[in-house]
Amino acid sequence: MNTAGSVALGITGASGVQYGFRLLEILLKSGLDVHLMISKAAQVVCGMETGLSLPGRAADIRRLLAEQYGAGERLHVYGEDEWTAPVASGSSAVDAMVVCPCSMGALSAIATGASNNLLERAADVMLKERRKLILVPRETPLSDIHLENMLKLSRMDAVIVDANPGFYNHPETIDDLVDFVVAKVLDQLGVAHELQPRWGE
Repeated sequence: MNTAGSVALGITGASGVQYGFRLLEILLKSGLDVHLMISKAAQVVCGMETGLSLPGRAADIRRLLAEQYGAGERLHVYGEDEWTAPVASGSSAVDAMVVCPCSMGALSAIATGASNNLLERAADVMLKERRKLILVPRETPLSDIHLENMLKLSRMDAVIVDANPGFYNHPETIDDLVDFVVAKVLDQLGVAHELQPRWGE
């Protein structure tokens, strides 16, 4: 059973946008409403890593992705400066938020409450409202600054799910590695999935 009915998803400019788009796909297939924020840096990385060229306007991105994933009206896409979006307020009905992948810049801004853009503000809302916030950092090696920011956020009850796939399920493709990390995020959200077998199965 899904514990979340509405999820905010932020995709930043860290390498690994594949994780974010696979998560988006599964959340929509699970019948959840998704409030998507894609940073401008993420749009650049998306073109570099996947070959998918996203349009510049949020409405056009929504149209493209809704068609690709058969999302209908369950997908909402917002621009970085769209401060009137529901996710910018604690009165919204969003149950949880995932930033996947999460750049070290975004992680730092979230840890300090900078709220320079809608994605960072939405994460700040999750923290202040004591709702589930999951961050999926993708960086290596990690500096003291990175580690201190992660510890700071963990102490605020944010969940750090680093993009660190395991190999005990004998992955055969890159998609298997992506699904390993996405499955960990879905577990944190309480969203049922069959992306990988459970340990011991």
